[in-house]
Parts: sequence; C-alpha cells; structure tokens
Amino acid sequence: MQFIINGGKPLSGTIAVAGFKNAATPIIAATVLTDRACVLKNVPRITDVMKLLGILRDMGSRQEWLDEHTIRIDNKDLVPQPLESDAVAQIRSSILLIGPFLARFGNVSFVTPGGCKIGSRPIDTHIEAFADLRVRVSYDDASGRYLMEAPRETGGEAVLKELSVTATENVLMLGAKYPVAIRLAAIEPHVFDLIGFLERLGVTVHADGMHGFTTTPAAAVPSGQIEYTLMPDPIEAGTFAVLAAATRSSMRIDGVDAGVLEAPLRKLREFGVKFALRDRVLEVDGAHSVLTATRVQTMPYPGLPTDLQAPFGVLATQAKGSSLIFDTMYEGRLKYITELKKMGADAVLLDPHRAIITGPSALHGAEIESLDLRAGATLIIAALLAEGKTTLGNIEQIDRGYERLDERLQALGADIARVA
Repeated sequence: MQFIINGGKPLSGTIAVAGFKNAATPIIAATVLTDRACVLKNVPRITDVMKLLGILRDMGSRQEWLDEHTIRIDNKDLVPQPLESDAVAQIRSSILLIGPFLARFGNVSFVTPGGCKIGSRPIDTHIEAFADLRVRVSYDDASGRYLMEAPRETGGEAVLKELSVTATENVLMLGAKYPVAIRLAAIEPHVFDLIGFLERLGVTVHADGMHGFTTTPAAAVPSGQIEYTLMPDPIEAGTFAVLAAATRSSMRIDGVDAGVLEAPLRKLREFGVKFALRDRVLEVDGAHSVLTATRVQTMPYPGLPTDLQAPFGVLATQAKGSSLIFDTMYEGRLKYITELKKMGADAVLLDPHRAIITGPSALHGAEIESLDLRAGATLIIAALLAEGKTTLGNIEQIDRGYERLDERLQALGADIARVA
C-alpha cells in the first residue's frame, strides 16, 4: 500500500486525538489477569491493537466492540498457548503478555517478538528482571523459544538495567499476583495508565517518586465488570502540532492532555511555534510562527520522547539555522533523514544517534518509504509541506499506530490518497 500526497497546501480545521497505542496494548494484555469482563473505552482501532486482540482471541478470549472505540473483553475461559504465532512475531507489544501469563497461569513460552526496526531492542532487561524475581527462565537455542515458570516463592525486588517501559509494565503485571518492587523503573504516562487499570483489579501500587514501584496483590478479588478509559495519545498530539507548524497551518487539536506534554510544548516554543492551550484544545498558529533552529535531544520521561524526535526533525528543515538532532535511545531512529534528503532537506548524519539539519529548505515531492511507525507519520508531514507529488510506500507501518490517518487529514484539506 502507498499514500499519494500532493503537498504545498496549508491545512485548517480541528483534529481529535485518538486513544494512546502505548497505553492500549499493555492494558489489553492486563485483561488476562482477571476472569472478570473488562470494558475498555477510547481504544484506538489500529493494527497493533487488532493483532494483540487476535492473539488473545485465538486462545479463547471473547471480545465485542460496543461502539467504535469501546471493547468488551472476557478472558474467563482463556486457554494459554505458546506465544510464537505470526502475529507475535510481528508486534513487539506481544511481549507484554509475559507478565500476565506468569501471574495467572504460572508459566509462559514465547519467541522474541517483532515490531519497528529502529535499532537494537533486546529483551534481556525483561529476562533479567524476571530472574531477579525468582522466575525460572530457560532458553532453547534450537527453537529460539523461552520458557518461564513462576514458582510459589516468586517476588522480591528487580533492578532494571535500563529505564525500559515494557519491562516496567511486565513486572507491574506480574505484581498483580506476587509482591514485587521495581527499581530504575520507567515513569512514562502510559505506565501510570496501566497502574490505574491494575488498581481497578484491586492491586495496590506505590510509586516512590524516584523511578521505583512496589505492588501489593489484591487481598480479595473484586466482583463485577471492570470499566476503564484509556488516556489520549500525547504522541499524536505532538505530531499534529508539528504538522500545523511545518505546513504553516492554523489547526485545533482536540483532546490534548497538557500535563504529559510539557517537554514537547517547550520544544515547540523553542522552535518559535505560536500556540495556545485552552482546556484540552491546542490551537497552533503555524501561519504566523517564525521558526528558528534549536537542539532536539530525546530523554526518558519527563524529557522529550523518542517518538517525537522525527517530527521535530522535519520541523527543523523549515527553521532558520542548524538544528542538532540527538536521539539518545535508538540507533535506527534517524533513518528517516535519508528519505528527507531525497526531498531536498539539507541534513548530515553525524553518527547513528546524531544529525545536523539546516533550514529553511524548500522540500519537493519524491518516492520515499515509511521505515517505521513514527518515521512514516513524519514523512507524511514532510510530504504535505513539500511542493509536488510524493509517493510514500510501506504505509502498513503507519497503520500500526495511527487510526485512519489519511481520512482524518483529508478532513483538514490534505490531498492524500491510499492506493494499492
């Protein structure tokens, strides 16, 4: 599949922020922890969510969409199977089933999951954390399969070797049954969204304010249906804000949680973007913004998220001066710059983590590829500000994390079409 995009036109109107992919997948995984029906609201209908739901459905999960973004999940009769299907191999989020399977069934067998090719993403942080908690771990070289077993004495303290979001979430979900403590834990907003859901299950989670959590399993299992509303997507909100600024458009972005967007909003100001935040609506005045180069450096939350590094990289092509782009996390995150250079960007890759982008550059249409989920959305921004026609391939990557993005952009006046 491809997008055909004719750019160079300002956009206008209101676009709503969808539910957060990075919150949806761990919370869907956490429904495995209970035999009570769970009603999840504000769920984005994206490929990664659908594939994770499919993995559970193949094991007996009963699911019903109550409206466009509300799903009822009943895992009472779930029959665990090895996590080694094609769907598991395609989405990294499937790794989030390890903690819930250990907690509910006492064991899990799995192969290393897939996902975006953005650099080295080993699962050793997960493996070592579970080993710290006295989970028995074995690995078969011939099949590439891990087997984990949670004995009665499972629990204790895990010290993560890095601030891994998914490892933090996996241990928290194991903590629904066994008392655990996590040190050097990630504190991203969607980690706390998962904690909110776990608390609906009766789990007590204490945050020490210094990258640490402790869990106390529920003393008694609550009864009745569980309802939970997922947080809005801050990555979408930040991406749309950059889109408005880069295309010199006036746009309203509805459903913005400013409390988790402090670093991206600060970076917009540094670039010279004019915007106003009223209630949960972010109004961006790209037409009157005077863009100036600045430094873009990713950091764990509450720093600038790596998922917004690439959009800010496109914004740098339209800012006066030279911007240093420094992704501290993944050595594959800057590959999109090669595609930007095909469109006329003045950019130099210094090493796998750093680049210099000098602007403003007049971008033009070209044939380019979506290299990963976030790079794909970023290149849509580049195509919409560029003069002429852009053909953007491998758009399946974009569908993994953005719901009907082409249709939503068309409503703003974007000339974008999906073709086979």
